[in-house]
Amino acid sequence: MPNASYVDPETWFSGLPGVVVAAGGAITDRSGRILLVKPNYRDHWSVPGGICEFGEPPHEGAGREVAEELGLALPVGRLLAVDWSRQYGDHNRPIMHFLFDCGVLDDGAAITLQAEELDDYRFTAPQDLPGYLPPHVLARVTAALRALVSGSVEYVPLSG
Repeated sequence: MPNASYVDPETWFSGLPGVVVAAGGAITDRSGRILLVKPNYRDHWSVPGGICEFGEPPHEGAGREVAEELGLALPVGRLLAVDWSRQYGDHNRPIMHFLFDCGVLDDGAAITLQAEELDDYRFTAPQDLPGYLPPHVLARVTAALRALVSGSVEYVPLSG
């Protein structure tokens, strides 16, 4: 006799809560400044990156987003920081953000901004980041900069 409480795996998985996955790249210059981009659809700056496509692994999403936004095919290195946030209320899906090491650029000469989404870019010294980034992004980026130095991975438990 079949188990009456059996649920097939596809049905079980489809009923699980979901999260949005976002990924980006930490790109620095030789003096330790980090590359920020200015999206044209929000007031604050950020690092290159965005939402991963359905089923896309975070490291691949980071590489795709960096290539789309900057016109550069950079290698995606190790994971530096990850955070979780529920920025848009209790009834929306939380977001997992992954920030990967995408290397060092000597300057921004090779950057070609994605005009549909970005207005500007700049390399920014760590001490100047609070003037450009909102607190939730600042926490992620400063954790990534610490991880670059320490060789660790940092988890930043954001609330929202």
